Amino acid sequence: MTVFLIFLRLGLSSFGGPVAHLGYFRDAFVLRRRWLTDSQYADLVALCQLLPGPASSQVGMAIGLARAGYPGLLAAWLGFTLPSALLLILAAIGLAQYQSVWLMGLVAGLKLVAVVVVAQAVVGMRRALVTGPRLILIMLCSTATTLIIGGVWSQLLVILLGALAGRLWILPTGTAAQYEAEGAVVRWLSPRHARCWLLAFVGGLFLLPLLSQLYPQGWLHLMDGLFRSGALVFGGGHVVLPLLQNEVVASGLVEESRFLAGYGLAQAVPGPLFTLASFLGAAFADPTLGWPAALGFGLLATLAIFLPAFLLLVGVLPFWHRLGQHPHMRTTLSGINAAVVGLLLAALWDPVILSAVQGPADLALLPILALMGWRRLPVGLIVAAGGAGGTLLTLLC
Repeated sequence: MTVFLIFLRLGLSSFGGPVAHLGYFRDAFVLRRRWLTDSQYADLVALCQLLPGPASSQVGMAIGLARAGYPGLLAAWLGFTLPSALLLILAAIGLAQYQSVWLMGLVAGLKLVAVVVVAQAVVGMRRALVTGPRLILIMLCSTATTLIIGGVWSQLLVILLGALAGRLWILPTGTAAQYEAEGAVVRWLSPRHARCWLLAFVGGLFLLPLLSQLYPQGWLHLMDGLFRSGALVFGGGHVVLPLLQNEVVASGLVEESRFLAGYGLAQAVPGPLFTLASFLGAAFADPTLGWPAALGFGLLATLAIFLPAFLLLVGVLPFWHRLGQHPHMRTTLSGINAAVVGLLLAALWDPVILSAVQGPADLALLPILALMGWRRLPVGLIVAAGGAGGTLLTLLC
């Protein structure tokens, strides 16, 4: 229950996209509660950046798993995902399809809070993980490469180059026993179970298309498309947009106007952008069946798009941890961690700062929030100040 309540609070307040979510997670679980070390957290972030699917949601699942096993993983996912999923289902039903000035101001203020949270995460992870001149150089090169090239594939390229630089350029430090002591995050998993999860992941990719062909029903085709989108997309929520559009709009399951409306609403709610699937599932439901059908299809669609992320995470984690016990693999992970910090630094500028700071009013509020963050005030207080300040400035301007 503790895991669920903490992630529920994050699910209600974590605006700003996946990079901001990683900042909120680090503050909540590394700094405040010390459930993980910075090294453990960075390794999880690195792994989830390499896997397809919603990276921040996978990191949250892994934190819940480390704390309380499979029940903790489920609690973390439910707490972080349900708020935005239910809001979007309500929007699809028609109970929340409107925009107001105060709501836009609230979202603008919370985006500024995300700037402060991500900046704190970058500074803290840099101090803990990027400790020498060579790692600092890897970090800065990763930042520059990401900003210059851009796109999803630049993130994978940066991580792979960071791994290569770490392997060839960084001297081994620590021992396998020290790394094993930090392996609490996988104590609930075994290689045998991991292989079963990976088999289920592959089975879903092959069986769902077959079932949708044998039984050509719209809901089954929708689940197949959502599962495939969650399984094959790299780079987070925004990148899944063209895949989802091809699966549900081109096939006639959801009208394009409703799809675009859902995408806009998904960016205005906290939590993962993958909950756009919740809106699409509810929008697909037959209106004559009423709100129970919309709620059921919305929740089923949410499960379909997040299921591949779960299967891949628990399927890969034990092998990822075993690799880290080898000396040369630890140097590779050091390079990967430096590259991940570089990615976060690049994301702090684009899209976090560029999307949050839109005018003089934002520039007036941002230093106040930054000062509150520098004084280490509670994140909840900073979130409240950002939301209230953004709303007030929008109403006044």
